[in-house]
Amino acid sequence: MSETSTEESSCPNGGSQLTLDGSVPVVEITNLQTKFGRTVIHNELNLTIEQGEILSLVGGSGTGKTVLLRQMLGLERPSRGCVRIFGEDISQASAEHLQQLRNHWGMLFQQGALYSALTVFDNVAQPMRELHALSPELIRAAVLLKMNMVGLGPEHANKMPSDLSGGMIKRVALARALALEPQLLFLDEPTAGLDPDLSESFVALIKSLHRELGLTVVMVTHDLDTLFALSTRIAVLAEKHVIAVGPTREVIQFDHPFIKDFFLGDRGKRALEALE
Repeated sequence: MSETSTEESSCPNGGSQLTLDGSVPVVEITNLQTKFGRTVIHNELNLTIEQGEILSLVGGSGTGKTVLLRQMLGLERPSRGCVRIFGEDISQASAEHLQQLRNHWGMLFQQGALYSALTVFDNVAQPMRELHALSPELIRAAVLLKMNMVGLGPEHANKMPSDLSGGMIKRVALARALALEPQLLFLDEPTAGLDPDLSESFVALIKSLHRELGLTVVMVTHDLDTLFALSTRIAVLAEKHVIAVGPTREVIQFDHPFIKDFFLGDRGKRALEALE
């Protein structure tokens, strides 16, 4: 956990039962405040993410996108307010219960974050082995299935991360994120470092998996092509809270300097034209 103070992080009127049936929002952030010392990053931030959507977080430098993502992952606690995932206040969950909750979501880190000393197979198998409940035969079958889902054949299973291209590292990391069949997937700059062709194919892969697996996706990205191609809704962070949230066409009409600069500059206009 971070050194963020926790003045009041409980969720008022919150339930304590894990809910995966879509009867409550997948993510519900209420009156969240984040402080580091005297510096306030978020204040009265509210955001709801519904089952099956792809919600993208954007904002300028220092607006706390990564901090907010880490709070959803239970890696940092807010100073005040609450973060509910599947109806549970994760800021108050014990370490053991939080680990159980994490089995219901997957995370794709920006640089892949593969274990350099493990093979492709062992990287994907790691979350399954940590359960201590699956036989080696079942793990092997599941790993090969996850690899196939992201476009990697069994011939890549014994390769080391150092032998992989940037695009393959992303695919292995995605296979690992999907290892436990999560309902919720977090993506941190999923196409960063990829050339345009690889980026386009990776976006198509995420879109296909989202549709086929019924995933709810939370994504942080600066890439406008990725943002427009994948997002169901976009949430814009500025002035310490979410200033606008909605479909792309609605968000870009919001009158704010960051939105005008980010979405309606030359790059933004080209990305919108490509989307159309």
